[in-house]
Amino acid sequence: MQRVLEPEVMDTPEEAIEYDAMDFTDVNTAFAQRAIELGPQSGLVLDAGTGTARIPIIICQQCPQWQMIGIDLAQNMLFIGSKNIEQAGLQKQIALELVDSKQLPYPDQRFEMVISNSLVHHLPDPLPFFMEIKRVLKPNGAILIRDLIRPADEATMNAMVESIGPEYDEHQKKLFRESLHAAFTVNELNELVQKAGLENVQVYQSSDRHWTAERKYSAAD
Repeated sequence: MQRVLEPEVMDTPEEAIEYDAMDFTDVNTAFAQRAIELGPQSGLVLDAGTGTARIPIIICQQCPQWQMIGIDLAQNMLFIGSKNIEQAGLQKQIALELVDSKQLPYPDQRFEMVISNSLVHHLPDPLPFFMEIKRVLKPNGAILIRDLIRPADEATMNAMVESIGPEYDEHQKKLFRESLHAAFTVNELNELVQKAGLENVQVYQSSDRHWTAERKYSAAD
């Protein structure tokens, strides 16, 4: 099935509110836990496509020794994210910035880890993003990137959309369908990782609807 692009940025106040209200607790918690397993004992971590900052909050509640910068191109998402961070009392640990993940303003080898959940399918061409990850990450740095897998055919996509449960309304199901259509396959991701020159990154299907690209932090020699 061919890839069909969806908008790169969701940035109306209504979209941001609706997105933040959707219950991704289990998915976000599993992602945060894997990030902690792969990541450093302490240091600076970048979350690309942070949205409303739910994942950095979960991580920093468990890892007070981490500092995190969450970036997004959606101003309204970041506005809600700032409120979420303030409510959690984590203003000193998490900073949010309006930044394009394809053109990062940070110096080379700035971060101990880069994480990103559900960003890649929004990007028309993710290669610049992966190249920026390589640039800003320390050579021994950790990586955790996860997103949806594009189904092989429309029948499979329809079945996946219908399986997400009655708590999702028709509009939310439409958004999920569009995201699946815009997603990448594991093979496509492997090609992107190799083109970007990222070494020792494992790319695999991590659920019936997700791929994961990861590399564990290694202590500097």
